[in-house]
Amino acid sequence: KQQQCQAVQLHQPHRCNSSASRLTDYKRGKGGRSSFSGMVATVFGCSGFFGKYVVNRLGKMGCQVICPYRGDPYDVKELKLMGDLGQILFLPIHLEDEASLRKAMQYSNVVVNLIGKNNETRNFSFEDVNYLGAQRIARLAKESGVEKLLHFSSLNACPNPAGHVLPEGSEFLRTKFKGEMAVREEFPEAIVFRPADMFGQLDHFLTLYARPYRRVAGLGGVTYIPLYKKGRTTVKQPVFASDVGDGVVLRYSPSNIRLTEFNRTLPFKLQMRLINFVRPVSPPYSLDRIEREFVTDTLTPGNPTLADLGVQLTPLEHRIHWEIKPYRLYNYYWASIGEFPEPDPPPLAH
Repeated sequence: KQQQCQAVQLHQPHRCNSSASRLTDYKRGKGGRSSFSGMVATVFGCSGFFGKYVVNRLGKMGCQVICPYRGDPYDVKELKLMGDLGQILFLPIHLEDEASLRKAMQYSNVVVNLIGKNNETRNFSFEDVNYLGAQRIARLAKESGVEKLLHFSSLNACPNPAGHVLPEGSEFLRTKFKGEMAVREEFPEAIVFRPADMFGQLDHFLTLYARPYRRVAGLGGVTYIPLYKKGRTTVKQPVFASDVGDGVVLRYSPSNIRLTEFNRTLPFKLQMRLINFVRPVSPPYSLDRIEREFVTDTLTPGNPTLADLGVQLTPLEHRIHWEIKPYRLYNYYWASIGEFPEPDPPPLAH
């Protein structure tokens, strides 16, 4: 039994017990997508923007990935191709149903919690998702014997965020901080990621600025909201989602852009009436999201970054032409070389 326990310890270095001695836990193959790395990972929030980056990298390295989802199974069908046959498994859950959450992680040695809420609905508030949901997942992960928990928060999370548009500050950032503290209490060994705004395909950063109702002047005579202090006091540090995905597999962005300079690159104005019109369907904006837009990204001194993990960070100007291509005017016009001048990248804020 001692020899068997030592063998299991080769691919599960954090713990060695009788429950970890199943033959199905052993590493198989030479590595890669068609092998089994010995890791079973549950990715909560896999149906979101960043979830596909995490699932893709885990599947590529031969992990078996449990993909819990709430809603229609068609929302997660694309994830099926990110791993070999039988390696990507789906399970319906509800964030308030502890039995379904426990079932989603009972065979996992790694749990990644990407669940977050950008806007409140009648079913879920910021408190329900960012705080109580995170606390519940951390507690059940500890009870289930999970070895590693990776929890995703927000870069500017703090107990008392300063107000810009909203006098009381962002409730999203406040509840994200409460969620961090709750996770630390329930699962002290948890690894907390605090990413800035992430950009990538169908993100919630570049696409918000590229939408027609933000850059078409005089659309329907709606009233616009100006940038907070003309954007001159807000500095953003957007990070490429693929780089953050690499950081998850290994265990912020190099761009510090002043919002007023970004405004010159992607001209836009907020449109409140149209926002209120589309909000019941799928709100791209809420008052809290507007509030967070004008919060300067600030790194916490002493905390390690993706660069410390060996991730080569991708500057925004190297990807922006690709990420916003669907929104480009005359997108299918085949321009001659040099026909249109290339804009200079936004200068870095110091």
